[in-house]
Amino acid sequence: MTSSSPPNARSGGARVDLVNLVRVFGQTRALDGFSISIEPGEFVALLGPSGCGKTTALRVLAGFERLDRGQVVVNGQDLGSVSAQRRDMGMVFQSYSLFPNMNALNNVAYGLRMRRQRSNQRKQKAAELLDLVGLGDQAAKYPHQMSGGQQQRIALARALAIEPRVLLLDEPLSALDAKVRSELRDQIRSLQQRLSITTVFVTHDQEEALSMADRVCVMSKGRNEQTATPAVLYARPTTSFVAEFVGVSSRVPVERAGSDVLVFGQQCPVRGISETSGVLDAADALLRPEDVAIEVDASGKGFVTHRSFLGATTRLVVQVGEVPVRVDVRSETAAEIELGTHVNVQVISRDVLVAPRLAKSDTAAS
Repeated sequence: MTSSSPPNARSGGARVDLVNLVRVFGQTRALDGFSISIEPGEFVALLGPSGCGKTTALRVLAGFERLDRGQVVVNGQDLGSVSAQRRDMGMVFQSYSLFPNMNALNNVAYGLRMRRQRSNQRKQKAAELLDLVGLGDQAAKYPHQMSGGQQQRIALARALAIEPRVLLLDEPLSALDAKVRSELRDQIRSLQQRLSITTVFVTHDQEEALSMADRVCVMSKGRNEQTATPAVLYARPTTSFVAEFVGVSSRVPVERAGSDVLVFGQQCPVRGISETSGVLDAADALLRPEDVAIEVDASGKGFVTHRSFLGATTRLVVQVGEVPVRVDVRSETAAEIELGTHVNVQVISRDVLVAPRLAKSDTAAS
């Protein structure tokens, strides 16, 4: 990579406001009043399960998908009547979408050519951008001669070449292997910070969203469930959907003890979420694996049923009555705990997340 200033560095990105977006396909409401505001230069990830509306929201912002209702506002301008070509958005797709008959340099320069920039200027700028993504020596190669990671970096350089007001990334890493995905994830984040470009990143991968974004918007059924920094989203989810979708949780039935709850006989303060108000009499604690600890005890009420090696830690599943509880244990300690070992489970978190108890039919379905 070059150490010179990026060719399209900006003093700040664009502000984006998506206001009450509604998009209906037949009987499906892909977007159902979806709203979010994104600050200039901010990196926001849209995270959610398949079919939650995240890609539709991105395509609406890009101008590739029409709206039934709502507004797309960029820097105070309503883009409802503005075509995709005139929105100054840079888009990177999951499938690379490079032109197979063009080499890397010409692929990057394509958008500049469409804007009728002079040949020598666009070639110089394309070369600078190839250097920026670490592929300056690949300018003459064609897509079929490059790896998936290299092709996606070419696609990123092409999107940046037009100096977009907003960079849109539609699951750009999902087709890559784990090592390349991790490397490109770091590179995208580094470039985004250097360029101060407003970026919207669609993913279903929690690790990508939490490690890359300034804020994460968790979507469900076409709506914004919660938007917050990764740390707040993980530690202080406001709905049970977010609490269970982000990270790993074990549902444990609790008993009310005044304004607290009893979990495995321990009295714990409640770190509530919005739906729990007034429902502590029929609630579950949502325990993260790091919220609990175990102690080997031959007369313990739980026993170990599964183990998953995760490197420095090992995740154990402890069956307590009818409830499976996930617990993270240091791997050297876990190596001494055999399947079937009886243990006691203890809550070590200073407070616990609480959500409404699921109906038996919902529990069976999950």
